[in-house]
Amino acid sequence: MKITESLIQNGTFTEKVMLGLNIALRKMTEEAALNNESLVIGDKDGNVKSVPAKELLKTLPK
Repeated sequence: MKITESLIQNGTFTEKVMLGLNIALRKMTEEAALNNESLVIGDKDGNVKSVPAKELLKTLPK
């Protein structure tokens, strides 16, 4: 995942926080996928479910 220099220098605080969250989510999911684990996620309607990390990794941006 490439972090552009302009975002680091010129991005708003919110953009920087969201970028950090996305990086952390991807890293956590990759590690869970390596260990054949599932992650608990919530959807936009507030429903909670357990999803295999390998399946979740397919839906995350790179």
